Amino acid sequence: MRLSTKNIYIPFVALSVLALPAGSEAPKPSNLFERSFVSEEYFHIAESEKVSTTSEGNKEEPLVLISEVLIEGIDNHPDEARLRNDAYDVMKIRPGIKASRLDVKNDLNAIYSTGWFTSVKIKPVNTPLGVRLLVQVVPNPVLTKVIVFPANSKLTNKVINDTFKSDFGKIVNLNIINLRIKSLERWYKENGYSLARISGPNRISPEGLIEINSVEGAINDVKIQFLNADGNAFSDEGDELVGKTKKWVIEREMISKSGLIFNRKILEEDIKRLYGTSLFSDIKVTLEPVPISPGAVNIVLGISEQRTGSLTGGFGYSGGQGLFGQASLQETNLIGRAWISDFNFTYGEYGALIGLSLVDPWIKGDKYRTRFKTSVYISRDVPQEFRSDNGPNLLGVSDYLKSPVDTSLDYAYDIDYLHSGINSEIFDSVNAAAAVYPNVSWFDYEGDSIVLKKTGGGFSFSRPFNGGNPFIKAKWKMLYGMDFKKVRPVDYSGEERPYGVANSIYLDNQVPNQDIICVAFNCASENTLISLKTGFSYDNLNNSFNPTDGDYLTINSEQFISVGENSPTFNRAQISYSYFVPTNLLKLHKDCRLKTGQNLSKCDQAFGFQVETGAIVGDLPPYEAFCLGGSKSVRGWSTCDLAVSKRFGEATAEYRFPIWKMISGNLFVDVGTDFGSQVDVPGEPGKLLNKPGVGYSIGSGLSFKTPVGPLRIEVASNDATGDMRYNFGFGWKF
Repeated sequence: MRLSTKNIYIPFVALSVLALPAGSEAPKPSNLFERSFVSEEYFHIAESEKVSTTSEGNKEEPLVLISEVLIEGIDNHPDEARLRNDAYDVMKIRPGIKASRLDVKNDLNAIYSTGWFTSVKIKPVNTPLGVRLLVQVVPNPVLTKVIVFPANSKLTNKVINDTFKSDFGKIVNLNIINLRIKSLERWYKENGYSLARISGPNRISPEGLIEINSVEGAINDVKIQFLNADGNAFSDEGDELVGKTKKWVIEREMISKSGLIFNRKILEEDIKRLYGTSLFSDIKVTLEPVPISPGAVNIVLGISEQRTGSLTGGFGYSGGQGLFGQASLQETNLIGRAWISDFNFTYGEYGALIGLSLVDPWIKGDKYRTRFKTSVYISRDVPQEFRSDNGPNLLGVSDYLKSPVDTSLDYAYDIDYLHSGINSEIFDSVNAAAAVYPNVSWFDYEGDSIVLKKTGGGFSFSRPFNGGNPFIKAKWKMLYGMDFKKVRPVDYSGEERPYGVANSIYLDNQVPNQDIICVAFNCASENTLISLKTGFSYDNLNNSFNPTDGDYLTINSEQFISVGENSPTFNRAQISYSYFVPTNLLKLHKDCRLKTGQNLSKCDQAFGFQVETGAIVGDLPPYEAFCLGGSKSVRGWSTCDLAVSKRFGEATAEYRFPIWKMISGNLFVDVGTDFGSQVDVPGEPGKLLNKPGVGYSIGSGLSFKTPVGPLRIEVASNDATGDMRYNFGFGWKF
C-alpha cells in the first residue's frame, strides 16, 4: 500500500546569497532559508533568485563560508538532547566549510525528515567570520490521541490503542507514525480487508491529537451470472443465461453483501459454503471497481451448475438387516431450492424398506438456518429383540387359548405335533382341541419368524445455536419433531402373528403359558405409535469424522402419546457423553514423531471415553425396548444379544492410533448392563431368549480413511472367552 501525501505540505526552501562587491569589507545581509509544515503556504524560489544554468543543465551556485550552526526552539524541552542531536546528526553542513543554497536546502529537508518537528526554518546571518546558520525548529507535540475517520471503521479503539500504546505520552515522530500506519494496514490485510487504504495524518493538533483517514473498500453489489460449459454468461443470441438454482439460494449462503466492507477471508468462506452445497462444479470470482465510488467494488460470481440427480446402489451388511442390497434415487436441488429428495429401496436378510424423504437444509427466510426433514416409509423387518445368535428365537403364533380350568397346569402344544400322534380329525381348530383337553392351552403354531410390518412417517426441525452466523461453530443444536407409525406383527407370508413363542426350549414343543408373549402392545394385531421427539447436542470436537480432542454430549427424549386402546403411552430418554484426550504413545506414523515445537494436530492418536445410559417409563411394546450388543454397543455381542431392557448403562474406553498412511488401529474395552430391567419388559423376551443382561468385551481393529469417514473392521471377545465376534462398518463407535 502507498501512503497518500495529499494533505501533507512539504514547502521548498527559499535561499538567497548575494556576492560581495569588489573592495567591500563586510558581507551584505543574506535572505531567509525557511521550511514550514504548519500552514498551507508553499515557499518557492523567487524568480529573481534563480541562478544561471550551464548548457549541460547544471546549476552554478555561489558558495559561502559557514561560521556557525545554531539550533533554536528546543531550549528547556524535555527531549532537548535527543532533538538537538538528531538534528545535528543529519546535517552535512558544519562550521568552517563552504556551502551553497542547495546544501542548505538539503539539510533543511534532512532535519525535517527526522520526523520530530512541525516546522523547520534556516535563517542565514552574516558575521565577520562568515555566515551563521540559525536553525529554527518547532517540535511536534506529545501524542495524546489518534482518531480514525470515518468513526465506524473496522479499526476499533482497541486496535488503535494497541498499535500506538508505546507512543502515547511521547513526542510525535512522523516517521514512527508512518510505521504505525503501516501496521494498521497490515492489520487490515491480515483480517481480510485487502482493499483498505489509510491516508494521513491529516492534522496534528497542538494538543497531540492525530487524525487519519481510512478508505476500507465497500461492496457496491453482488452479481450472479450462470455460465455454460464454455464459461460464457450469455447465449449465442445475447441473452443472459438463467440457471436452475434460485438466486436467493446462492445469496443466503453469502455473508458478503451490498453495503458491507469487502473482506477477502469472508468471501473465501462464502465460496467454500457454496461449494459445500454440492450444487456447483465451478465458481469464478471477479472484482469490478465502481467508477463513481472510489474504493468500492462489485463482486461478480460466475456460477457453473452441476448435475444434482443420482441413482446409486450397492450391497452391505448390518447387524439388524444382515446381508442387504440397496438402491437410491436422489435429487439434491429439487425445483432449484436446494431441497434434497431421496427415494430408497432396501432389501435384506431380515427385512425390506421403501422410503421417501424430503429435506430442506435451510427454510427460506429463516435467519437461524433451521433445517426441515420429513419422510414416509413402508418396511418389514425381523425385530432383533426377538432373536439371538446362539440361543432360541421367538416364532409367531396366530391364535392362543388359555385353559379356563387349572392354569397352573396350562401348557401350549404344537397342533401339528398333536396331529402326528392323535386323531387329527378332531383337532381341526383351536376350539376343537380345547373341547377335548380343557386343562391345556392351545395355539396355532406355524414356526415362522416374527416380522414387524411398519407404515409411517414423521417430520423434524433442527436448529444450530449460533444466531445463524456460519462463521461461529454451533456447539449446541436442538431437534424437535413428531413420528407416526402403524405396527403389525406378521409372518413372512403376511399372516397376523400377535403372539410369540420361543422355539427349541421345551421337548415336544410343550410351552408354558407364561412363556407365550404378546408381540404387540395389548396383544393387538396392530399398534398405533405417535411420539414427540426432542433432542439437544453439544459438539466441542476438533474433528467430526476422526476426533482426537474435545467432548460431545447428546440428550434425547421421545414421548409416546396414546390415541386409542392399542396405542401405548411411555417415554424413552437417553444420554450419551464422549470425551477425547490427545496422546502420542506410539510413534508408528511419521506425523507422531514430533520435533521440537511441533504439536499433536496431525497425529490422530487419542484416548476416547464414552458413557451412555437410558430409561423407559410407562407401558411399551417389547419391540420398542433398548437393545444391548452390536457394533455401536458392547461389541462382543451381536445386535440385541446382550439384553432387551427398559434401562441400560454402557461404558467404553478406546485407544486410537495411526499406523501407516491411511490405516489406523484401535484397542478397546466395552461394558454394559441392563440394571436388572429385562424382567420389566412385557413378555420378558430377553429373559426368555437367555440374554445375559450384563457383559463386557475386549477387542481391537483396523480402520481405513475414506471420504465418508473411517471404514472399520474389528474383532471383540465375548466376556474374554474364546467366543469372538467380527464387526464391519463405516464410522467409529463414538
